[in-house]
Amino acid sequence: MVRFLAFILAFQASALAAKPLNRIVATVNDNVVLESELINREAMITDQLRQQNAQLPSETALRKQVLDRLIIENLQLQLAERSGVRIDDETLNKNLQTMARQNELSLDEFRQVLEKDGFNYVAFREQFRNQLTMNRIRQQMVDSRVEVTEQEVDHLLATAASFNDQNREYHLGHILVSVPEAASPEDVKKGKARAEDILERLRDGADFESTAIAESDGQQALNGGDLGWRKTGQLPSFFSDVVGELKTGQISNPIRSPSGFHIIKILDIRGDELHLIKQTKARHILLRPDTLVSEEDVQIRIRQLHDRIVQGEDFGTLARAHSQDPGSGSEGGELGWVTPGKMVPEFEKAMNELQVGEVSQPIKSRFGYHLIQVTDRREQDNTEDYQRTRARESIRQRKTDEELEIWLRRLRDESYVEYHLDQ
Repeated sequence: MVRFLAFILAFQASALAAKPLNRIVATVNDNVVLESELINREAMITDQLRQQNAQLPSETALRKQVLDRLIIENLQLQLAERSGVRIDDETLNKNLQTMARQNELSLDEFRQVLEKDGFNYVAFREQFRNQLTMNRIRQQMVDSRVEVTEQEVDHLLATAASFNDQNREYHLGHILVSVPEAASPEDVKKGKARAEDILERLRDGADFESTAIAESDGQQALNGGDLGWRKTGQLPSFFSDVVGELKTGQISNPIRSPSGFHIIKILDIRGDELHLIKQTKARHILLRPDTLVSEEDVQIRIRQLHDRIVQGEDFGTLARAHSQDPGSGSEGGELGWVTPGKMVPEFEKAMNELQVGEVSQPIKSRFGYHLIQVTDRREQDNTEDYQRTRARESIRQRKTDEELEIWLRRLRDESYVEYHLDQ
């Protein structure tokens, strides 16, 4: 896992660590992209594609794709700097610690593993800072503007149901032939002709993944155009209907959108099973310290109540008499059926460790001290709520993808970019 995470950014880190060459391969507004950056990034992506057993495009096509990616990143970092977006050392360290924990390592151990694998940790830190910076500027410019209404969720669920498609997911390949935002009829004609030429090559047997790497203008081009698994609601609105008509392995005709022309391939299709969750029926007694009752006194009282319950007194009667939870105290401490994630972590952990009928030892949370009793457990079909949540997430993801594509294209179109590859 560490090697994988390091690899995501390693090609960027190694570029920073390399001895720079003085040849400029692109001018990006007032900034430049150096040949050293391009060579290092291209080498790392080539290595990644080989590990994935992907068919490589020509060296010229790959170099152009990699350079375009570097240009887009450069533009985002420039915008972030102009906008005052900066990742400070504290934020950077917290994110690095999170990455280390995900790999079950301390930050020092994580650093040692990276350096053992040949990566410059200082350069890695700074490129990781750049990645966080780009994420933050994207959040400001794209994510924060995306809204999902309940009406949109209702519409998606109704539409999916009408196609008997609510449980279906698609693994998609994608190729984008972009056109300028204010495209002339000639621009559109050229884009369509290019898309039709790509489609003809694909239907004649060309490998989709390598063609995407070489030809696609989409953000996932260097991943072979792989969009991953998408629910119906995550599909861009302009080709969601087309996807439903295709079978595994089939390729669509070019689909026109504001971004250009899209070609999609169904790599696989799968359906969801019922979404069952384990629910716990529980009740509790809550005591809280305050200005009149010390924490020590509360601890004594909660232990006394525990002993009385163990000796046979009724939990509900004691809860009505003593619990300071205004919501459940008068109901004998009853919390009803509890869904995972609903309670604070300390409470939920203790509750999950109890057998039915068992009473916990006093548990401390930010609300005070609890006694918990589990009265029943069940598996509940949560498919409807689950689908609604997934629908909301799907719509948000789809809108974000669409907005990001448009925003990056606009950022590129409004900037001065000059290539120097042939010089």
